[in-house]
Amino acid sequence: MMKLVFPRKLRLLTPDQFNFVFHHPQRASTFHITILGRINTLDHPRIGLAVSKKYIKHAHARNRIKRLTREYFRLNQHLLPAMDFVVIVKKGGQELDNQTLMKILKKLWRYYCRQVCVF
Repeated sequence: MMKLVFPRKLRLLTPDQFNFVFHHPQRASTFHITILGRINTLDHPRIGLAVSKKYIKHAHARNRIKRLTREYFRLNQHLLPAMDFVVIVKKGGQELDNQTLMKILKKLWRYYCRQVCVF
């Protein structure tokens, strides 16, 4: 049975971990969201979130986006390649409803699976 948990080891926590991804990333983006990814040396994917107060003014909107992104990652982590991901939300991201946000995340992470995974 597969455990769908989100422990600390699946998160990017330090500036060095984020800088690793920012230095030579693979990029997948839509108008509202960009996901940067870089293959890591671990056997599991990790995620970091960058939701700027500059673009998403209200804390409740930033928290909603982060919560939904983490939940999507938690449920689909077993499908993702062993990469470090940074999800960047751009201007207008707060206008996305929950279902649209999930569809965008699915589309962007599917891009990484096609690029890296061998089926």
